[in-house]
Amino acid sequence: MQMLTKGLTLNREDTRRVMTIVLPALFELVLSQLFTMVDTIMLGQSDISAVAIAAVGLTNNPLNLTRSILIALNVGTTAGVAWAVGAKEERSAQQIARNALMLCGVVGLAATAIVYGFAGPIVRFMGAGADTFEYARNYLRVVALGLIPQSLTFAITASLRGVGLTRLPMIYNLAANFLNVIGNYAFIYGRLGMPKLGVFGAGLSTMLSQCVGCVLALLVIFRSHTVVQLSLRGGWRMSRKWISRILSVGTTSMLEQLLMQIGFVIFARQVSGLGTAVFAAHQIGLSINGLTWMPGQAFGVAATTLVGQSLGAGEKAKAKDYIRMIHRMSMCVAVILIVFFLTCSQYIVLLYTNDPQVAALSAGVLKLIALGMPGICTQLPIAAGLRGARDTKFPLYASIAGIWIFRVVLAGPFIYDFGWGLTGAWMTIVLDQTTRAAVVYARFKTGRWLHIGEKRENRQNS
Repeated sequence: MQMLTKGLTLNREDTRRVMTIVLPALFELVLSQLFTMVDTIMLGQSDISAVAIAAVGLTNNPLNLTRSILIALNVGTTAGVAWAVGAKEERSAQQIARNALMLCGVVGLAATAIVYGFAGPIVRFMGAGADTFEYARNYLRVVALGLIPQSLTFAITASLRGVGLTRLPMIYNLAANFLNVIGNYAFIYGRLGMPKLGVFGAGLSTMLSQCVGCVLALLVIFRSHTVVQLSLRGGWRMSRKWISRILSVGTTSMLEQLLMQIGFVIFARQVSGLGTAVFAAHQIGLSINGLTWMPGQAFGVAATTLVGQSLGAGEKAKAKDYIRMIHRMSMCVAVILIVFFLTCSQYIVLLYTNDPQVAALSAGVLKLIALGMPGICTQLPIAAGLRGARDTKFPLYASIAGIWIFRVVLAGPFIYDFGWGLTGAWMTIVLDQTTRAAVVYARFKTGRWLHIGEKRENRQNS
C-alpha cells in the first residue's frame, strides 16, 4: 500500500475511501461478467453450439450501441451527483437523480420501440445468414423488452455511485444476474418444469432478470436512507437546469459511446465474414475479454466519484493524486490477468464450447488479450477520472483515434488483405486499446483537465 501512495498527498483514510468504492464495484462487475460468460457457456454446450453463440453474438453490438447511450447519460449523472455531494448540496444531488431517472425512462422507451421494431433488419445488417437469422432476430426482440427496466436501473446505479455507494448496486445487480443464470438453465435446456426454448430462452431469461433488478433498484432509491433518496411526492417534471447538468458531461460521453459502438458494429461485420465457426470463436474471445474490463471499470467508478467529489470541494491536488493511485492499483491487476491468460487459455475455452475448431481458435485469441491488458487498465480509470472532472473531450478523441483507425480502417487489411484472419482482427483490438491509453494518459499529465469543471460550474451558475 505504501508503494501505491508513494509521492502522493493521500493518507490511509483516502486509500480506504478508494477501496470502499472499488471493492463492491469490482465484486459486482466481475461476478456480473462471469454470469454473462455463463450465458455464453450454456449456449455453447447446447446441441447447436457454434450457431447459438454466433446468433447471440450478432445482437451484442446493436444492443451495446443502445445501452451505450444510457451509460453515457449516466456518466453525467454520476459526475453531477459527485460534484453536488462534494459541494455539500444534497438537494441538488437528489434533483439530478430524479431527472436522470425520468430521462433514462424516456430514452429506454424509445430504444425498446426501435430495437424491437427493426430486429430483423438489424441482424441482417450484422451479417446473419440462413443458419442464424431466426435465432438472432427472436433473441433480439425479447431482450429489447428489457431495455426500459434496464435504463431505470442504470440511472439509479449511477446516482448511488456518485454518492460513493457501491454496495447497494452490487446487491441488486448480482441478484438479477443470479436469477438470469437460473433462468438460462431452465429456459435453454427445458429444466425446472420450463419448456426448452434454446436461444430464445436465453433472451427471455435476460429480460425477466432485468425486470427483477429494476424492481430491487427502485426499492433502494425510494426506501433506503441515502443522500439521493427519492419520494413519490414532489415534482416529477424534467427540469432544464438539471437535465443540462447531466448532459454537460453526458452529451460528449454519448457521442463517444456512439462512435465507439458504430465502430464496433463495422468491425463485427468484417469479422462475421470469416464464417460461423470463426465468428463464434471471436464471440468467446469478446466474452472473456469483457472480464478484463471489469477491474478497470471498477477503478473507473472510484475515479469518477472521488475526482468529482474532490473538485466539487475545491481540492485539485487530491483529485490528481486519486487518479495516480487508482491507476497504480489498476496496473497491478493487469499484471495478474496477463499471467492468467498466458498460462490458462487452453483450459478456459473448453468451458465455452464442445466444438474443437472453435476451441482452438479461441485459445489463440486469449493470448492476444493479454497483450492489451496494460492499455485497458490505463485508459479505463484515467478516462473515468477525466469525466469526473467534466473533461469529456479527450476520452472522445482517444476513442476515435483507437477504434476508427485500427478497428475500422485497418481491420479489413489485417483480416483479409494480409491473410491474418481472426489473429489480425485481435491485433487491431490490442492497438486500439494501446492508442486510447496513450491519448488519455497524455491529457492527464498536462493537468489542464483540473479546471474544466470549474469553468462549467461558473457558466451554469451565472
